[in-house]
Amino acid sequence: MSIYDTLNEQQREAVYQTEGPVLILAGAGSGKTRVLTHRTAYLIEEKGVNPYHIMAITFTNKAAGEMRERIDKIVGFGSESIWVSTFHSSCVRILRRHIDRIGFDTNFTIYDADDSKSLMKDICKRLEIDTKIYKEKSFLAAISSAKDELITPTELMRRALTSSDYAKRKQAEVYREYQEALHKNNALDFDDLIMKTVELLQSDPEVKNYYQERFHYIMVDEYQDTNTAQFELIRLLAGKYQNLCVVGDDDQSIYKFRGANIYNILNFEKHFPDAKTIKLEQNYRSTQNILNAANSVIANNVGRKSKTLWTANDEGKKIDFEQFNTGYEEADYIARDIAGGVRNGDYHYGDYAVLYRTNAQSRLFEERFIVSNIPYKIVGGVNFYARKEVKDLLAYLKTIDNARDDLAVRRILNVPKRGIGATTVNRVSDYAEAYDISFYDALKRADEIPSIGKAASKVKPFVNLIQVFRSKLEFISISDLLREVIEETGYVKELEAEGTDEAEARIENIDELLSKVVSYEESEEHPTLSGFLEEVALVADIDSLEDDSDYVVLMTLHSAKGLEFPKVYLAGMEDGLFPSYMSITSDDSSEQLEEERRLAYVGITRAMKELTITCAKQRMIRGETQYNKVSRFVKEIPLELLEGKAPVVSRKESDSSIENTWNVKPKRMTMRQQPSGQSMQARAFASVHTKEEKLPYDIADRVLHTRFGEGTVVAIVEGGRDYEVTVQFDTVGIKKMFASFAKLKKL
Repeated sequence: MSIYDTLNEQQREAVYQTEGPVLILAGAGSGKTRVLTHRTAYLIEEKGVNPYHIMAITFTNKAAGEMRERIDKIVGFGSESIWVSTFHSSCVRILRRHIDRIGFDTNFTIYDADDSKSLMKDICKRLEIDTKIYKEKSFLAAISSAKDELITPTELMRRALTSSDYAKRKQAEVYREYQEALHKNNALDFDDLIMKTVELLQSDPEVKNYYQERFHYIMVDEYQDTNTAQFELIRLLAGKYQNLCVVGDDDQSIYKFRGANIYNILNFEKHFPDAKTIKLEQNYRSTQNILNAANSVIANNVGRKSKTLWTANDEGKKIDFEQFNTGYEEADYIARDIAGGVRNGDYHYGDYAVLYRTNAQSRLFEERFIVSNIPYKIVGGVNFYARKEVKDLLAYLKTIDNARDDLAVRRILNVPKRGIGATTVNRVSDYAEAYDISFYDALKRADEIPSIGKAASKVKPFVNLIQVFRSKLEFISISDLLREVIEETGYVKELEAEGTDEAEARIENIDELLSKVVSYEESEEHPTLSGFLEEVALVADIDSLEDDSDYVVLMTLHSAKGLEFPKVYLAGMEDGLFPSYMSITSDDSSEQLEEERRLAYVGITRAMKELTITCAKQRMIRGETQYNKVSRFVKEIPLELLEGKAPVVSRKESDSSIENTWNVKPKRMTMRQQPSGQSMQARAFASVHTKEEKLPYDIADRVLHTRFGEGTVVAIVEGGRDYEVTVQFDTVGIKKMFASFAKLKKL
């Protein structure tokens, strides 16, 4: 029996189609790696192709290693001469031989992220750029995006000069200086590896011809994740023989934020008019009900190539949809469901995965799992209380509480940067040890430490700040204290100035910490800062059983791509959370929504046997209770595929009616709890309404909000010195806010 007889009809067609450009649309769980390895074997064993002339490219070293291993098992002798590599490794190999033709020495240095950041700091200093306004990370992100699109410093400067955006001109100027510095240092950063290889192939016909002759057959895995530079690299290498086979799934293109260009796969036939397209639609992973749900959701995308997943597996259980009042109840249900499944012998802990849209959502699950003694592991992230921004802000609260924790004080002494060097820190430590006092008490006596000299003037503002916070402990809530810490230190403002996806994720973690504080205040009759820190310590200090191989996996949907689990929970399926608020309201919302929908498709197709989708009617965000509608992606799943204890929201229900949508009254919050995240973003723009002033709108009026768009006023409550207004917005659901912060405009 031939090894090719084990393939299904479409897989065999993909293996046998060796000549010319080929697009293999491989649906989730359809065996694409199997096709690639068997295709390689077929080229060598049946077509007589010299392994030396075959190239296989993928994205990660792990994927390349697995492909190499599988090819070796099938082909055996001679397979070692096949070029199996990642994009970047392939480019390094080419540049080490030929980069001298474009002005670099072949012994060039490759800069990692830290090297690039250090170089950028030097450039910003040389150009006298205020890095409090223009962050080094934002420059590096802009340069990386430009290189993904093969935009040179000259081209970026040309575009910037036609723009009135000063920041873009600054980016172009920095890009030029950055590249000149790299060239002077005979160094390339990670993005240069591909960009410079493309430049080499475009500018040197001899080198291009050499590699085109070397690679008669080229295969590219995960083609939907390629960016413009990677596309051009492949196009150049395959330019002579055109035997290019790309494998991917446009429905799983979820890395636009990393530069992935979905149009590389959508327009493949335009770039290669003679291309043969083969669809792999048989899924070997999931039940038919899970696939039907995935097919129903993704069918709503316009920018895709039509395909429908099917399986020979059983129909399986229906999708379990559970709707809860709060995010806490959602996490509690999932913890109890997992514990019950393990107790009954249905599954092991390692069979479960909880998937969510943002890293910040892990906090509630971590806390519930610890209480329930469920082993877990965060994949592709860090445990919530171990994240830098969370530890920094908790260190501030610890210092305000009693300042006896020297580690906490030392952690925040230069957060934000205050120019207090290591020498000063060591001398303060020596003084504290000599007089048997705490590090903070030594800081308070900075003027008495002769060895630190002028540095005492840098220490004083920090001590004064902590003392001011301490003086307010009796008069403000813990949540308001945390908001003041965030505002006075400029922690969030600095992250906002970075403008990167990483910075946005860190802000979300800070918002979640604020929600944790408010939850603690609501649950305790007499909340105290010490009590809060004790509660957090009990969670933060417990090891999540990293050494145990049998654990529940917690991860974002982006991290879950390529993985599979017997039972999957898709949590937080609410409009505004998933799809995200930005994807609903942005200028290119249709494109962003389609990417979010692809992310939902990826999440659904991770499940092998069972899928549970959960959401909450109300969820605490930035310390505020928000009311969100069920995710539109859930509504795209046919009702006959869903079951569960909670009511499913019908498509026929009116989105504008609170009672019809939720059958629940909005929770009343105290004025003390209410300001929350608004104090960070909106306080500076507030024009306070007093009770004596009449609002320009009333209940049932249509209003406009600068961020949330249009909505209907459903409640107005007088409280303190301001009005508490509840609005049902058309796109993001119910929001409660102060009138002075909201600045609603009557339509």
